[in-house]
Amino acid sequence: MAGEGDGFGTRAVHAGQAPDVATGAIMTPLFLTSTYVQDGVARPRQGHEYARVTNPTRTALEGNLASLEGGEHGLAFASGLAAIEAILKANLSSGDHVVCGDNLYGGSERLFRFWERYGLQFDYVDTSDLDKLRAAIQPSTRMVYLETPTNPLMQLTDLAAGAEIAREADALLVVDNTFATPALQRPLELGADLVVHSTTKYLNGHSDVVGGAVIARSDDQNERLRYQQMATGGVPGPLDCWLVLRATKTLHLRMRAHCENARTIATYLDGHAAVARVLYPGLSSHPQHELASRQMSDFGGMITIDMVSAERAEAVASSTRLFALAESLGGVESLISVPSRMTHASVPAERKRAMGLTDGLVRLSVGVEDVDDLVADLERALAAVS
Repeated sequence: MAGEGDGFGTRAVHAGQAPDVATGAIMTPLFLTSTYVQDGVARPRQGHEYARVTNPTRTALEGNLASLEGGEHGLAFASGLAAIEAILKANLSSGDHVVCGDNLYGGSERLFRFWERYGLQFDYVDTSDLDKLRAAIQPSTRMVYLETPTNPLMQLTDLAAGAEIAREADALLVVDNTFATPALQRPLELGADLVVHSTTKYLNGHSDVVGGAVIARSDDQNERLRYQQMATGGVPGPLDCWLVLRATKTLHLRMRAHCENARTIATYLDGHAAVARVLYPGLSSHPQHELASRQMSDFGGMITIDMVSAERAEAVASSTRLFALAESLGGVESLISVPSRMTHASVPAERKRAMGLTDGLVRLSVGVEDVDDLVADLERALAAVS
């Protein structure tokens, strides 16, 4: 593509895009149209027939995301959950079995419970333990679905080893890369078949869009997913695509700032008397720090702390000023939440107990503000429970 180079930052700025042919505009135009005039009956101009099927703004975003993840094909959806559902519809039939990580985003697990009504089977295991992952494989297993790092327990799965286990079972490996982003981790390069994102989060990074994406390696998966995208219509509007496309131009810069701030804050919290435990892959105390160092280029902007009790967790989450009490993550502004009662409230209590998702956990999405101000904000909040 015009102006595209090999470096990640260069691709973030240029991949999937070229100056507008008609005007020379350097930014991809926002195509606000529902349909396209054709040159003759069943003769679409430049392949565009109807905006649910294709939109030039969406096409530019899809090419950009594919390049950043190192994939061949990108597909944009109206939300991360719509993207995940398209993967299920495109690849699974009643009776098929899926091995899932046991610490997924609560909305993903809720979606999977819905699809159990239609004959899909889901088993949840700690995929950071490769022996448990291998033992969970059944003759009917068609997919391994995982997050790494997980939300909110910050557990990692060895992607190269997980891909080998999935290949041996003739199953797809699907990785939710929302937490790490392609700036820090590229699962397709480690053997995954599909990568899914909530573009709502770091890829957009400004808390003003809801969207999702799937990145595929194979032409076959692209055809399957394109059909689902067209047939079910869970596509993003052109304005949402345009906003995400603008945002990915600074992804490498924003992720550098998120990571720098998170490392400083994790180190500060790790030595704080009021905090029982800090979950952050960048700390040497994290049980999978070595894997994180090998599999990721940096450690991300997400931190989870253990305040032991629901009361202490709520006191901290309700006392910050810069860390806004809100769900979601990955924006330039810092957010704080209590996962068991917010993002993961829909997860059954017994499942939360089994995975160790306690009421005392507090999740931080570290933004790009001045880090000294963020530390001071946490210090004031922690003083309330010290």
